[in-house]
Amino acid sequence: MGSWSSAVTASMRVASNARRITRPRSARHHSVLAQPRPVPSQTPTSAKTDPYVLLAPHLEQMRTSLLTLLGSSHPSLNAIAQYYFLHPSKQLRPLLVLLFARATNGLGAEFSQVNWAADNAKAHQQELDAPLTRKDILCDWNPSMPDHTASFESAFELRIPPTQPPPYTPQPPPLHQTHSQALTHTLLPTQLRLAQIVEMIHVASLLHDDVLDKSPLRRGAPSAPAAFGNKLAVLGGDFLLGRASAALSRLGSHEVVELIASVIANLVEGEILQMKGSGTEAAPHPSSSATSSIDLKDIHTSPSPSSSDKWSIYLKKTYLKTASLMAKGARAAVVLGGCREGEVWKEVAYAYGRNLGIAFQLIDDTLDFSSSTAQLGKPGFADLRLGLATGPALYAAEEFPELEAMIERRFGKDGDVERALTLISSSNGVERTRELARVHAEKAREVLTLLPKSEARDALEALTEGVVKRRW
Repeated sequence: MGSWSSAVTASMRVASNARRITRPRSARHHSVLAQPRPVPSQTPTSAKTDPYVLLAPHLEQMRTSLLTLLGSSHPSLNAIAQYYFLHPSKQLRPLLVLLFARATNGLGAEFSQVNWAADNAKAHQQELDAPLTRKDILCDWNPSMPDHTASFESAFELRIPPTQPPPYTPQPPPLHQTHSQALTHTLLPTQLRLAQIVEMIHVASLLHDDVLDKSPLRRGAPSAPAAFGNKLAVLGGDFLLGRASAALSRLGSHEVVELIASVIANLVEGEILQMKGSGTEAAPHPSSSATSSIDLKDIHTSPSPSSSDKWSIYLKKTYLKTASLMAKGARAAVVLGGCREGEVWKEVAYAYGRNLGIAFQLIDDTLDFSSSTAQLGKPGFADLRLGLATGPALYAAEEFPELEAMIERRFGKDGDVERALTLISSSNGVERTRELARVHAEKAREVLTLLPKSEARDALEALTEGVVKRRW
């Protein structure tokens, strides 16, 4: 996937090019709260395949069966684990997984083997849903599964497992040097489960984010911390990650496990990067042993980053917190479809997901200024109030250097947030951030030309337009 230095350098070139795009000075003083002007589409105006319509039955099936995976015998944990799934959401991450599965199944050299395994494994879908191991070992209290944990009323007794007959293992079709590439337009059970896993990881990150950000709203309803408290919100997120990890282990691909596990690490790295940049890191207590090996002055009094460094940190954080899950989730879907190392299909999936994910978050950052709380389903101007400088603020600082000092002190002085809003509304920051998002979305659309034409590819193209035009 390339080193971070080359990846950030590429993103910085895009940001640098986009920063050259400005509107005439006479048109600068627009209201940041007004809807941005419509941008003419650069793609043909013919009817596009609606990705949500194309996969509506699968998304509904995924959501219904997902709730059974989240069951817990503890009522509070059960309620919070399902809380965000019961509110309307974009379901963008599972959508990408399923679209790339449909757009590439049949192209990978090993698709015949994975498809055969799905067809011939006894009750494969039921095996995906079954407990991982013996019920008294797993101790998995999920009332949605036919599973009863051994009693804790007495000491645990050794159990000798009964002798099992050797399982019948039918022989898979032989691997051939040449592979006839033909789309099947089907979805494998493992890919449907992967779609659920990426959504579980995403929702776990929302639970943790809402605690860190002290957000009162999410998806137009009270946030989980507001409804259940911080402790249960954190534990609910941890529980979802545990369920996702168990489901991930059943997919049968070491490469996919590594990809998705690295996403969880990326989410943590991105949050730490954001906390360091916003000055919200909590210093250890003086009595902590950590202070003996870490000089906190190195963290909190380091030289102020230059403008280019701020963009580098911002785009890297955007990848880690948002785009990583989309990019690696899409790539994992193609791997489960039998794509070998060296085949281009999983590279297409990663490049598309990475660019689309960055475009998605850039638009999200503009909506913080250009949409109402009712439209967003969460409080507006939240980033500034958290001390975060996103794309609109970084662009605005190029026009109004006064913003630089506010960014350095994380908008911490009285009146900083209000003054910053005034300056951003008088700049081209929001529209230039939208333009940068369009650059990334267009790059995502370009890589799709390597895929054969299909409804799924058309739907992926439509997503590149929908992501930059959305208003919530």
